[in-house]
Amino acid sequence: MTLLAGAGIGVLETGEQGFDAAERDLWVTSGETRITSAGGGGFENTLYNSRNLSAEIEAHEDVQHAIPLAFDTVYVSTNHSDEFHTFVATGVPGGGPVVQITEGEGLQGDTHYANGTYEGEMTREVVIDKETADTLNISTGDTVNIGGSLAAARQNQFTIVGISPTFERMLGTPTVTMPLSELHQATGTTQTEPATFITITVEDGASVNTVQKDLEEAYPEYEIRTNQEQLSAVLQEQVLLLAAAGALVLLAIGSGIALTVSLLSLVIHQQRQTFAALTAQGISRSLLVSTVIGQGFIIGLIGGAIGILLTVPAVSIFNRLAAAIVGFEGLLQTAPWIYGTGLGIAVVVGTIAAATAGWRISRTPPLELLH
Repeated sequence: MTLLAGAGIGVLETGEQGFDAAERDLWVTSGETRITSAGGGGFENTLYNSRNLSAEIEAHEDVQHAIPLAFDTVYVSTNHSDEFHTFVATGVPGGGPVVQITEGEGLQGDTHYANGTYEGEMTREVVIDKETADTLNISTGDTVNIGGSLAAARQNQFTIVGISPTFERMLGTPTVTMPLSELHQATGTTQTEPATFITITVEDGASVNTVQKDLEEAYPEYEIRTNQEQLSAVLQEQVLLLAAAGALVLLAIGSGIALTVSLLSLVIHQQRQTFAALTAQGISRSLLVSTVIGQGFIIGLIGGAIGILLTVPAVSIFNRLAAAIVGFEGLLQTAPWIYGTGLGIAVVVGTIAAATAGWRISRTPPLELLH
């Protein structure tokens, strides 16, 4: 139970950290961000005409930046291999404050867009993260082929100019980052200019809530959310997963109660002759039940303590597995109140189970217990 609770807290904390790390104030979306199987898989970007919309939003006096971001699945191969791998590609309108560079250089703009004509010269530059570099055994200065299809990938070669952890941290998966217009070109979506969302940064001193209200009035057809609202929307789309997690918690508690009741009933059944002898000697039923409850309390306390001790190494092991599989570190997080709640439930369950078993034994005539 403590592991399940830790997983729930970890998911929320990871989500909040991801949105905070993006350093954005508002998020503009058009409907749900869904997964699609078209074109080999990826995100179904439903916010169309993203360039013009972001320019209009950025014209607001209290908006500092309005940046469209698109995520799509692309095929990637190195210049020394014919094998293609699928990665999530992120399209950004140039460099600037969007991408944090830890090695090499950032993207030098989005010249291919050329005011919507897509006739400008392509920079053919990409930024990758450390995990992508390790997976493909590449580094800055190397070239890779990227495209939304295998045919497009073979025709489009890009040079790696830098290393950035920005979108790997945000998405929890290896990514390649390139100018937005070149991603649209590589995936054949220049006509619709789709984006996953538009991120908004307000001017220093401006009210986020006021800007949000203004934009909601100006663009009622779009969802405009704060960081917390966007996180809540993502979680609501995973309501079945959350319901399943809640069901697992209830199942764990119910199974624990049933197992504890059965265990204590078995222990008391084995001691039935001793209890019968004590009853025959004049020991009151209340004292007998209190003795059984005391046993249950001790068993619950010891069991809860053992569970807490086992949780600590289990969290470490599961976090390593989660980091290796899904890319998020610290996905399971615990807190003192989780340990306290777990211990309290163990003690309460043990006590109630013992009281139930004690009540049963006290209702049985002593002569029957002696047989």
